[in-house]
Amino acid sequence: MNVLVPNWNVPSCIKAVASTRIGGFSISPYEALNLGTHVGDELAIVEQNRDLFAQQSAMPTAPIWLNQTHSTTVVEVTHPTQHVFDADGSYTRSPNVVCSAMTADCLPVLLTNSSGTQVAAVHAGWRGLADGILENAIAQFDSSSDVIAWLGPAIGAESFEVGGDVLEAFTSFDIKAEQAFRPTKRANKWLANMTMLATQRLNKLGVDNIYSSDLCTYQQKEQFFSYRRDGITGRQAVFIWIEPS
Repeated sequence: MNVLVPNWNVPSCIKAVASTRIGGFSISPYEALNLGTHVGDELAIVEQNRDLFAQQSAMPTAPIWLNQTHSTTVVEVTHPTQHVFDADGSYTRSPNVVCSAMTADCLPVLLTNSSGTQVAAVHAGWRGLADGILENAIAQFDSSSDVIAWLGPAIGAESFEVGGDVLEAFTSFDIKAEQAFRPTKRANKWLANMTMLATQRLNKLGVDNIYSSDLCTYQQKEQFFSYRRDGITGRQAVFIWIEPS
């Protein structure tokens, strides 16, 4: 089982992990640790994968799962529940509530504060990022300057080719976003740096304590699912919770 632990400096009560594609039960094209129930994999096998990862990660309760639609909705969750929320981010102040976000190239973002009393998990695709998913997540916290962020595995700056619509979506909000785009040899195509775009957004909100996994889902095929690379594929996820003192 390949469990990633974020490389960040947070209070000891904050527990966070990220999954890879390694170690589960799914067969091709979802092999092996697919955590997504919406991608065509057998539901019973996905449930086995979820249970296995929860056990290996010592989660206190079953995670809060989201029906992710590239929205900017962030829900506050006050207690463990099997309800699946229509949202792209979850937030809690309650101990033992495991927030999660699934990805397969989009940027997963984990958030907490320096006192370890608030956490959130966010699914930030380019649409959600451009439309304000991080702004909505940070707004849940008591103070943005107190927030610590971890940017998880996502499609890297050498692999994420986008069109002019994506460039316009970000530069119309902040001209400095141009720094995150590099033109390719193809007309009206750019390589976009999602980590830089997210960092710019967070900095603009007053969040300066930012860590990154620096892992590319597209290039590291053996370790991660990638929708851009494979089309039909599974989903990895990130998780965060507050351990009771």
